[in-house]
Amino acid sequence: MGHKTHPIGFRLGVTKDWQSRWYAPTGKEYRQFVLEDLQIRNSILGQYPDASISKIEIERNSSDLIATIYTARPGIVIGRGGARVEELRKMLEELTSKKARLNVQEIRQPELDAYLVARGVADQLERRIAFRRAIRQAVGRTMQSGAQGVRVKVSGRLGGADIARTENAREGRVPLHTLKADIDFGIAEAATDFGRIGVKVWIYYGDVVNEAEIAEAELEDMLPIEVTLSPEDPTAEVVEVESTAEVVEVEPTAEVVEAEPTAEVVEAEPMVAPKAKTKRATAKVKKPKTATRAKAVKKTVKKTKVISKPKEDDGAST
Repeated sequence: MGHKTHPIGFRLGVTKDWQSRWYAPTGKEYRQFVLEDLQIRNSILGQYPDASISKIEIERNSSDLIATIYTARPGIVIGRGGARVEELRKMLEELTSKKARLNVQEIRQPELDAYLVARGVADQLERRIAFRRAIRQAVGRTMQSGAQGVRVKVSGRLGGADIARTENAREGRVPLHTLKADIDFGIAEAATDFGRIGVKVWIYYGDVVNEAEIAEAELEDMLPIEVTLSPEDPTAEVVEVESTAEVVEVEPTAEVVEAEPTAEVVEAEPMVAPKAKTKRATAKVKKPKTATRAKAVKKTVKKTKVISKPKEDDGAST
């Protein structure tokens, strides 16, 4: 969706603000104000085509109209002694029938303004400079000025070709789907002998950080730490300690290195003692077995002796 919608319109109310700020109670006044804003912008851009005007913001209240002009060449808009500003102010009062005030804001870095970059590429195409060279130069200057990403798109009969095509150049990242990304977008047209060539420029400055979140983070860093002297006693007083005292803590690390528990685990004597006892027990048990076997052998010998005596008597008698 971010690639199809206007990047600035997609972020209105989130990171971008409207260029026309006023309230119309009725639909008739709303139509009148929109038409007047269009006429004001066209007249200013028509009178100062070479002033490098990026945008014009218009504010209205019940009696006044305030127009703020953002330009890279404020001297052209102001003129000598503010003469051109006075002429422009009178013209705005005639268009709106209200008291008009003009503010001129200087753009310090025109290389970081999307419309001015697109206008510069279009001017080079009108002077018949190669479009690839114009694109590369624009991308390089923008990135050197501090942008985090830039994309340039040129569409039309490039180089006088019979068939229109599109050329793109990109460097860095341009996250169009991220709402908090601060992206500027500008469109310009180059009037060449072969027709009009459209130029689109996207410039990514970085993510917009909410000021409230920054303030909360700073307050959390500044809050003191509470330490109780005796946790068992509920009436103990609370002492505030500076945040720098947290870094130097030696006791928790000393508890980790303890040699006594490891000495209790490695004990060889209890393991050797039961083995010796079992060997002696088996030796004692074997002795009675050998004694019974010897008695049995003696009994058998006695029996054989008793049996052999009668045989000798029979032989003597014969």
